[in-house]
Amino acid sequence: MESHAEFLRRVSLDEELAAALRRDYTQADLTPADRALCDYVAKLTRDATRVTPADLDRLRQHGFTDVAILQINLIASWFNYINRVADGLGVGRPGATTAAKETP
Repeated sequence: MESHAEFLRRVSLDEELAAALRRDYTQADLTPADRALCDYVAKLTRDATRVTPADLDRLRQHGFTDVAILQINLIASWFNYINRVADGLGVGRPGATTAAKETP
């Protein structure tokens, strides 16, 4: 999460927004469309089996096309995947690099 917030800070040059999102996106000053996007991504991340057609309809109501929804899904899913790969290898955790080198 830290690396994602840092990326947003650098790209947007909005340190306040990046900090607010890092703390709790639900409390950040977001547009309704951005809030809907974040709600969808949070649900997808926590338990993708709970995503329903109503979640997709909510995104559409905020102006997201089906192509945009697919892109949101693919990007969020890729980040979830790569985070799990990194976590499983101990990337970015103190002392984890030596643990990842150990053989069972």
